Amino acid sequence: MTSLDRIAPAFVDMAHSIVWASVTTVDRDGKPRSRILHPIWEWDGVDLVGWVATVPTPVKRAHLDANPEVAVSYWTTNQDTCSAECTAQWYTDDDTRKAVWDKFANGPEPVGYDPYIIPMWADGPTSEQFAALRLTPYRLRVMAGTVMTKGEGAPLTWHHEDAAGLRPPS
Repeated sequence: MTSLDRIAPAFVDMAHSIVWASVTTVDRDGKPRSRILHPIWEWDGVDLVGWVATVPTPVKRAHLDANPEVAVSYWTTNQDTCSAECTAQWYTDDDTRKAVWDKFANGPEPVGYDPYIIPMWADGPTSEQFAALRLTPYRLRVMAGTVMTKGEGAPLTWHHEDAAGLRPPS
């Protein structure tokens, strides 16, 4: 296991270079559903937090109400992969939504983008179709493609065993 201060920067660098992630939720019956989302990650030297600007669909809401955990997986053609298992929390208050909107509007390339390009968000960050989803990782894995293709090195892994309010990783 690697300490968070070593893996978090590597995770953010790889995730932000890949940009798009498969994010999986689980419904009340234990069935998974994946979708492609665009998280932005923040590492302050102590905590790693992901934010997703998303439409709060009834399916996403029902899944996260039943099980507030997600799996986030990134992959690119050179076989670089990274993943985060996280607790997820909706934010629909105006202050948080505006702050998350600004994170994307002013974010670094290639993860930054103008959220107004999404037609259903034409009313801006206070639109009923816009919500912020906060991701708090309890497990991370980063594997450069050379680890798999050439056997060079090992994947970086981390999990938080005693995070308050989080289900311990199995």
